[in-house]
Parts: sequence; structure tokens; C-alpha cells
Amino acid sequence: MKKVFGLIIALLLSTSCDDGEITLQSFDFDNQIIQKCSDKTILFKTKNEELLLISLPQATYDSAFDNTETGDTPREVTINTSNKVIYRKYSGTVSSTTICSDLPPATPTVSKEWIATGGTMIVETNYLYDTDGVTIIGSTHNITFQNISFSSGEDSFSFVSYIFGNYETN
Repeated sequence: MKKVFGLIIALLLSTSCDDGEITLQSFDFDNQIIQKCSDKTILFKTKNEELLLISLPQATYDSAFDNTETGDTPREVTINTSNKVIYRKYSGTVSSTTICSDLPPATPTVSKEWIATGGTMIVETNYLYDTDGVTIIGSTHNITFQNISFSSGEDSFSFVSYIFGNYETN
């Protein structure tokens, strides 16, 4: 009986799980603010070694983030090779300098990248008012991704709906 029990334990130990690389199934940027590169049409959120960014051509950026209220008809941008959404994992803490520089710094480096292969970016725009409640001082753009799929070549994951957050413009 001891031999059978020992054989079972040996078998279980030899077939245990591999502690290989963990694959990403989700990310969480809920409490991070949306930033924009001053001279590029790139919006992004960072969290430690992680980055989630939207890169759009100038004309698409201008129409998606027009300061006119959208009402019941939000603006829709199809995610494709021109209208990019990218998630990156870096070797160290990432900052706006890493993202917005013409010549990115040598570190941190990208250790893993997932590119959105499809989906839609929904933008709902509302006016921002001064404390008097009358004077318009800008707009807030609520950005949500719908049916967005990410792929790294080896791994993929998707969201039916993912709230990117509110982006304010003047």
C-alpha cells in the first residue's frame, strides 16, 4: 500500500503545472488619468510598467474629439491599422517621456505588446461648465471600447465593453 501511495505522489509531482510565462487576460487602468502628448494625437494611460494608448491620425482625432456635444449619437471610430489601440508591458516604470519623446529613452523597454485587431471606440461628448453653470469652459469626452480584441501574435483576449475614461479638452 505504501508503494502505491508513493507512486501516486510521484506521479502527481511529475505532472504538476508549469510556472511558465503568465499570459495577460485583462488589465486595469480605472484609477489612472488620461494624458495626451502635446505634439502628437496620442492619448494614453500608464500604471507602473503598463501602458494603454490610442494613436489616431490628426483628422480622425479632430472629428472624434470635436468639442460639440454628441447628444444621443456618440461618435464611433473603427479600430484598425490607422486608428490604433495598443497595450504594452515595459521592463520598468513608464512615463509620458517614454511615450511622447521623438527619440524614446533607452529604458524602459517594451517587454510585451498587444495590438487591438478590431473593435470600435465610442466617444460621447458633453460640455464642461464654469462654476456659474452657464459659461462653457471645455468638453469632456467619455471613451469606451466595444468588442475590442487584442493580439500579441501568441496570445489574444477581448472585451465586450471596456471604459477607457473621460478625456477633457478646452
